[in-house]
Amino acid sequence: MFLARNWWAFLLRGILALIFGVVALVFPASAFISLVLVFGIFSLVDGAFALASAFTSNAKSENWWWIILGGILGIVIGVLTVLQPAAMGNAWLLLIAVWAIVTGIFDIITAIRIRKQIEGELWMILGGLASVAFGVLILVYPDSGVFAVGSLIGIYAILFGVTFIALALRLRKHRSHAAA
Repeated sequence: MFLARNWWAFLLRGILALIFGVVALVFPASAFISLVLVFGIFSLVDGAFALASAFTSNAKSENWWWIILGGILGIVIGVLTVLQPAAMGNAWLLLIAVWAIVTGIFDIITAIRIRKQIEGELWMILGGLASVAFGVLILVYPDSGVFAVGSLIGIYAILFGVTFIALALRLRKHRSHAAA
């Protein structure tokens, strides 16, 4: 299974999300523009790792394009944020919400489609649900302060990171069992 061959990409995404989440929780009152830039870089790198995990696999299936779409969306959001951080302002919150909802849905769909090929798809579903919930919270409370947004982003990134690290470990275990 192509996801198991690229378990390391999920692990890197999870570790990156954990680092980002801790930084956001430790420094929630930092300048709004700094959070925008950090998120832009996170989104860009996360999208690149998603694309890497999809394209480095020799086994293409009907499910791999969901990961590609999520990766492309992450890269587009990241580039826009890094190039125009001051102009992003309120649009940044909306983009984060949409990005989180869409990538969460893509992760849930992928997990449902692969459930007969691997055990442990629950971790990918939980990560997707965390993304969707985070996006909805941002849409409902757009005027929250930098402290609240920084804390929400930190909590979201940590949950995302933990779920993707758990998924990576499960994929690595599946790969080891499949090889044996």
